[in-house]
Amino acid sequence: MERVVGIGGYFVRATDPEALKAWYQDHLGLGADEHGVWQQELGPTVFAAFDSGTDYFGSRAQQTMLNFRVRDLDAMLAQLRAGGADVAEETQEMDGVGRFGWVSDPEGNRIELWQPA
Repeated sequence: MERVVGIGGYFVRATDPEALKAWYQDHLGLGADEHGVWQQELGPTVFAAFDSGTDYFGSRAQQTMLNFRVRDLDAMLAQLRAGGADVAEETQEMDGVGRFGWVSDPEGNRIELWQPA
């Protein structure tokens, strides 16, 4: 059986695509080139389905949630707050999995930040 080998892209609608691209670069350090190509570090990627009634993604209108791996969750959240980003106050820890925090981009998309265990 043929199978997928990785995530090839993640695409979002935006009222101002250039401003949103700049936000991801300035606040999260996502260094994509002019074509949107980003060479990420090796590491695990989780694919999980959630119940349709979940509030985990924030707004019920948001059908998917992007999760970024980070080295230091506390440092990333502090950096985002210092930059004026909309950062959730709570964090979560799951034994053996790691720590999680959340930020919303300027278009209102909730993003999960994950520091693996």
